[in-house]
Amino acid sequence: MKTIGIVRKLDELGRIVLPRELRHTLGIVKKDVLEIFVDKEYIVLRKYKPACIFCNSVSDVTEYKGKKICASCFDDISSR
Repeated sequence: MKTIGIVRKLDELGRIVLPRELRHTLGIVKKDVLEIFVDKEYIVLRKYKPACIFCNSVSDVTEYKGKKICASCFDDISSR
């Protein structure tokens, strides 16, 4: 894990502000959705990308009956 030397305090509601330079570098813009993960003692933020419920691919994902599914899995299912 790479340190960037920026320290932030939580506010009264438990929020932090991601620095503008970091958001710009990572391509995070206003209204983007972030996923939150915990890895042992680390909190990890990642820009959300919808993934296929079957293969976890993030490529060519669409919604079908309320579920995210990639084109490849959709083709597999529809050909059966």
